[in-house]
Amino acid sequence: MHGSIYLSDKELTSYKPIELASKLSIVLTEQIASKNITVQELVALGRQPYTNWVGKMTEEDIEKVRKAIEVTHISDLVTKRCFELSDGQLQKVLIARAIAQDTPFIMLDEPTTHLDVYHKAYILKLLKRLAFETKKTILFSTHEIDFAIQLCDKMIVMNNDGFEFGRPKELVQARAFSGLFPEDLIIFDAKSGRYKVRN
Repeated sequence: MHGSIYLSDKELTSYKPIELASKLSIVLTEQIASKNITVQELVALGRQPYTNWVGKMTEEDIEKVRKAIEVTHISDLVTKRCFELSDGQLQKVLIARAIAQDTPFIMLDEPTTHLDVYHKAYILKLLKRLAFETKKTILFSTHEIDFAIQLCDKMIVMNNDGFEFGRPKELVQARAFSGLFPEDLIIFDAKSGRYKVRN
């Protein structure tokens, strides 16, 4: 498989790293390099593409960090060190760092990994709210199909034959979710938009 990826009408490989960092922020599932830094410091790392080589932040940088902390509702965590956080709290902090980076596009790889059901729903609902409030495009990969159907504006459903793209309701009507898994164990109920265990 081959092809080209374009971001803002420009091929992705033609971006210089520092230029790309002002267009696209990424939240990965891998552990951060040091959990001994504070939440405030971790969120402030989102401003690295804009600071000089000594990392000195301007008033604008400080304000971007403040707003990212505010919009993700983590003000009560700013003085904690990252090793003190739960998985759900750390995920919110990493999202805040991406918001502080202030890029038009944010990509997340499995943002609900290692979270319980409540925090899976919380994080996905947070992403939906942030997309609306910050006017950013947020793209994430997930296996939480039931939640994604309820919360996403548009979805890309990938299967062995290719992919389908559209609004969740359209994809449900097109039976895009029906063939994702062997139906000997689970089936997709188009009426409720959810998977059910076969009796």
